[in-house]
Amino acid sequence: MSPQTAERLKSQAPIRFLLTFDDGPAAPRTDNPTLSILTTLAHNPLQPGVKALFFVQTRSSDAGETEFGRNILRREADEGHLLGFHSATPHHANHRFLSPEIFEQSLNDGIADIVSIQGSPPKLVRPPFWNYDKRTFAAYQQRGMHILLTDLSANDGKIYGIKGSLRRRSNMLHLLTAVRERIAAGELPAVDGSIPVVVSFHDINSYTADHMAEYLQILMDCARAVQLPTASKAFYDDKAALERAALARSVGDGTQAVHLPGLWNWLWE
Repeated sequence: MSPQTAERLKSQAPIRFLLTFDDGPAAPRTDNPTLSILTTLAHNPLQPGVKALFFVQTRSSDAGETEFGRNILRREADEGHLLGFHSATPHHANHRFLSPEIFEQSLNDGIADIVSIQGSPPKLVRPPFWNYDKRTFAAYQQRGMHILLTDLSANDGKIYGIKGSLRRRSNMLHLLTAVRERIAAGELPAVDGSIPVVVSFHDINSYTADHMAEYLQILMDCARAVQLPTASKAFYDDKAALERAALARSVGDGTQAVHLPGLWNWLWE
């Protein structure tokens, strides 16, 4: 770290990790990854009772559309987690490529599904494949939903192909080092006395579920390694505070330049 960065960080608030999960609920009836993650968030040695933001697929085949899947979503809400919108189509469809009619209907369906579960409409959305344009951005905004992207992303795959990462620690360290420079430059806002750092996972991934407690420790270790102090509670433990932080980090303008994880910037250029 350069002396200039170190000096600038002195005037910045501590960080707080805002955990987000995409694509759930998971479908398996046994050893369900989403349920495993919920248990780890509630009971872990670092900070029991961690609350997270789940971007859910309310009508995914064999998962969100089923009573089993809906019960998982109810458990998320009952345990104080926040539900955001991801999709309400049978499959993980890119919103940009849906017909206007199907896209609009999926938004209405997904919002209604989430209202029926958590009692309030979602204020946050993460588009499938991190992809949106002026039209889809405007449609989200018209329904009171704000896009939340990410600062850190676990690079351990999702369902098909490779599910795992031998670089889970070095990946987080690399990404958090870049975040440190943005914090030093004053680019990230403080909310309730700390700077929210958004972390994304996929709760349908069994590897993620099996390593969730380790991921929490990795985040803490990486914060120390890059000399970013954390808040007294490094993870959010209150849904209202979590939502305020997420809204503060949301994309305010559909035309603004954003940084997407992995190869997605290159793919959607």
